[in-house]
Amino acid sequence: MVASEAQEQEAFVCYCDARGIPVFHIPNGGRRNAREAAHLKRLGVRPGVPDLFIPIPSSGKHGLFIEMKSKSGRTTELQEGWLRLLADSGYGAVVCHGADEAVRALGSYMGDM
Repeated sequence: MVASEAQEQEAFVCYCDARGIPVFHIPNGGRRNAREAAHLKRLGVRPGVPDLFIPIPSSGKHGLFIEMKSKSGRTTELQEGWLRLLADSGYGAVVCHGADEAVRALGSYMGDM
């Protein structure tokens, strides 16, 4: 059975929690009715923003943004645009296909903890 993007993300967040690494989800995805979607847009929800943020400076970067994907998931043009903007602004910004890849990216970012 192939794990979903949500399952992969949950596994990675559990990994971070077990090691005391601060991480939070940016809930820009999901389906909402038109009224709620308009309200959230006014509050700053933006499509394409990466799923997770680790607010620890390391490797000369301000923090690490992770766009989590399932093993076969693909990024959208909006996601790629946000990742470029964040990387150009001094953040780590990566796409990870699965929890294992996210753990490796975090290790690389943090200097192989």
